[in-house]
Amino acid sequence: MKKMFLTFISISIFLACKKEVKQNKEEVVIDEVELAPVSDAIMENAVIYEANIRQYSEEGSFNAFTKDIPKLKELGVKVLWIMPIYPISTTKSKGSLGSYYAISDYTKVNPEFGTLEDFRKLVKTAHENGIYVILDWVANHTGWDHTWLKEHPEYYSKDEEGNITHTVGTDWTDVADLNYDNAEMREQMLHDMLYWVKEENIDGFRCDVAGMVPVDFWEHTIAELKKEKPVFMLAEAWEPELLDNAFDMGYGWDTHHKMNDIAQGKEGVEAWDHRMQQIDSLYDKDDILMNFTSNHDENSWNGTVFERMGDGAEAFAALSFCAPGMPLIYSGQEYDMNKRLLFFEKDTILKTKGKFFDVYKKLGELKNNNIALNGGKQPAAYTRIATSDEEHILAFERAKGENKVVFLANLSDEPVATTVDYEGTFKNYMSGTEANLEKEKTYELAPWEYIIYVDK
Repeated sequence: MKKMFLTFISISIFLACKKEVKQNKEEVVIDEVELAPVSDAIMENAVIYEANIRQYSEEGSFNAFTKDIPKLKELGVKVLWIMPIYPISTTKSKGSLGSYYAISDYTKVNPEFGTLEDFRKLVKTAHENGIYVILDWVANHTGWDHTWLKEHPEYYSKDEEGNITHTVGTDWTDVADLNYDNAEMREQMLHDMLYWVKEENIDGFRCDVAGMVPVDFWEHTIAELKKEKPVFMLAEAWEPELLDNAFDMGYGWDTHHKMNDIAQGKEGVEAWDHRMQQIDSLYDKDDILMNFTSNHDENSWNGTVFERMGDGAEAFAALSFCAPGMPLIYSGQEYDMNKRLLFFEKDTILKTKGKFFDVYKKLGELKNNNIALNGGKQPAAYTRIATSDEEHILAFERAKGENKVVFLANLSDEPVATTVDYEGTFKNYMSGTEANLEKEKTYELAPWEYIIYVDK
């Protein structure tokens, strides 16, 4: 990708301004806080958080979530991805509450979560805490209640009998598939996305099943959005072509799958090495991939991080922060959540601090403040370090300028003794103790033990 954002401006500088917006034909005046525009430099050391508003609190509201935004800042979060906030179709809906992704109106908010004014307060609070807000956008399909179905049936895909269909090859019966051969629909989609950028001051989008929508639509649409202001665009997709002239970041799906396989003993550390080689061959150096141990799909449909990764959950969380890319925290992970959240029903996250809040806080501080973990368009170098047990031990160096971080982990459920082909004077970042590396020394690592070495 050869896309440049504005030059880095310190996010500590805030400008207050008044902006008049119209809502339901009534004039509403709100205070908007503008933080530094999205830039490449800011995203180098960012942590992204996925917010499930419905399940985050007992109230399931914007206001309840807004109260906790300062806690996200503690975790090092710089990008807040909010799952779809729009009204949900009731026709052909699933469960009692329906899917977030069956949208009936792209430019309104779901009353289940609160009002538009409540959402504006959420955005304002996020900006005050140095956090950018990106909205989940569903361009592939709408719910069956969307006005386009009656007013513009030509916007939709149809079968041989002329009936509007859901997306072929899926069980998404609660949504109607959009037809991207229709130029007018494309322009209306762009219009609705621009509304949130221009009128509601959001900072970008996470685009659902982006690979199912033509690349040329994204290239045109994202270019138009960036004419309005710098935005950060995340594709729920892995295809490299989406990162060439459109999106800023894609999903590291295969990275995630390899972590699951290693955690379950299906593969060894060589699977990680093959994945890193694959990334080098498929992607440009300035392509960004999102690293994650969970997200809303994985949690609800494939199991909690503890079901999938067991006692290795913390080690893989640390790996997601130390590897090239941007790490994701999904709602509830910071509270050691160990349940599959229901997708179509109310299912509140219990926000009781356990081990992981402090783990993520420490990892976030390191990611934010050490350029050796830069993972954006100017990433820190990644160099694999040889060990005497390449099947179970993963060791690598990240380096940029004078800064170095070394990651060493036993990615197995058995104790391992190993030597490491590396030496240097460091401290153990998580414990704060001195922890030098010597080539001739044997290191005893407990099952799933990891050490992050940083410069003293």
